[in-house]
Amino acid sequence: MTQEDERWMRMALDVARSKGSDPSTSPLGCVIVRDGQVLAAERNQTHELPDATAHAEMMAIRRACESVGDLELRGATLYSTLQPCGMCTMASIWSKVERVVYGAEGADVHPMYFEAHGIDTLAFVTHAYRDDLTIEGGCLRAECAQLYYGPDADLPKDEQANL
Repeated sequence: MTQEDERWMRMALDVARSKGSDPSTSPLGCVIVRDGQVLAAERNQTHELPDATAHAEMMAIRRACESVGDLELRGATLYSTLQPCGMCTMASIWSKVERVVYGAEGADVHPMYFEAHGIDTLAFVTHAYRDDLTIEGGCLRAECAQLYYGPDADLPKDEQANL
């Protein structure tokens, strides 16, 4: 990771916290950057809209495509505070993002933040549609993980999404 990666991840952290940092609201933040310019900065909006597809990465990809007037984001880097789920990984593939950098990963957070059967999005990309998408994890990992419930948090089942 570079200092630039940390700079953009700090912006993603700020975006994630923009409406509060209660871990029950899944405060994810995403920033998409190309050539040093922010194309989009969005947070998770699933509850507000309500829209199950309104993950931070999906919202940022939509805004970035709108801002450049193209459905392809070649040369762009997507920064996410949490490892993207399968849906967001596919959106990264289809929008032709060049690189995905994420902070915390599944092992750093409660299982409720990921699909119940744990799709390994990294292996999926390796065998999917593109071999030119780079995915790197662990950028400001500890700071990003603090946004979410820890892996061993004792939460009532009815408050756990995806399980």
